Amino acid sequence: MPIATPEAYAEMLDRAKEYSFAFPAINCTSSETINAAIRGFAEAGSDGIIQFSTGGAEFGSGQAIKNMVTGSVALAEFAHVIADKYDVTIALHTDHCPKDKLDGFVRPLLHISQERVSAGKNPLFQSHMWDGSAIPIDENLEIAQELLELSKAAKIILEVEIGVVGGEEDGVENAINDKLYTTAEDFEKTVDALGAGEKGRYLLAATFGNVHGVYKPGNVKLRPEVLKEGQTVAARKLGLGADAKPFDLVFHGGSGSLKSEIEDSLNYGVVKMNVDTDTQYAFSRPIAHHFFTNYDGVLKIDGEVGNKKVYDPRSYLKAAEGAMAARVVESCNDLKSAGRSITAR
Repeated sequence: MPIATPEAYAEMLDRAKEYSFAFPAINCTSSETINAAIRGFAEAGSDGIIQFSTGGAEFGSGQAIKNMVTGSVALAEFAHVIADKYDVTIALHTDHCPKDKLDGFVRPLLHISQERVSAGKNPLFQSHMWDGSAIPIDENLEIAQELLELSKAAKIILEVEIGVVGGEEDGVENAINDKLYTTAEDFEKTVDALGAGEKGRYLLAATFGNVHGVYKPGNVKLRPEVLKEGQTVAARKLGLGADAKPFDLVFHGGSGSLKSEIEDSLNYGVVKMNVDTDTQYAFSRPIAHHFFTNYDGVLKIDGEVGNKKVYDPRSYLKAAEGAMAARVVESCNDLKSAGRSITAR
């Protein structure tokens, strides 16, 4: 199945909302991690989302280039070729883009997709994230309105963040405090500014104590009921029934979350959960094992020649791919997307 068309991506999200499951969105930085993510989705029988952060996209362009647009386009084109060989549907997304990187990341990528759509093709990406959480909510939503209009024209879904995700990712660090919880007023302002789909479809990354990275139980307090409150606020404002879920919600900082917290978030309308830290570790752990157990083979110690079979990058990257793919399968099971691919209807 090729990379999702705009229509297929919309169907993925609609089905997730209807049946209370979500798609893992796996951060990738290379062709090998893309292979691992798609393999994992296929082994789980799940559709899924592959995403590139600003830092991941820059890394993907190579250390001599370090260009976010070049890297994201190269990684996306690779994914388009590889995904075509699998029997699940994959969507491409770009992760957290703050205000100072819009002109060097999301806006150029929107332009590329707009040119493709104007030529009768599908967009290169299916969604992009605008992260205005570091600026006042009114300015955040003003920029979101502009980007939503551009996204709609390019047949792309925009992801918007209201509230702040704590911890650190790609050099962006936020404190762990009361700003981690999106307020009812923020939800209401979002509906006022962005509507309920008539101005263009958007995903909403509302925060309920989310933190990027790894944390021990008890250090961070997740309150999924914040999401329920947001849906209630939006439903009331739109004149919908009390059990309506107007927002397509995104769960950031999902690594290390309790299964019960994930379950609650699914019931409150989460359709996408970002997974990065856990898959990074899953990928790196077999490499560490390989180097520790083959120490005198991967290094030419005391003038010896080493062992080409164990310092060949394929020998440890195969293990890394398999381990990361297994972790993706675990995420699909946790989020209940396993076995639900629209490709297998």
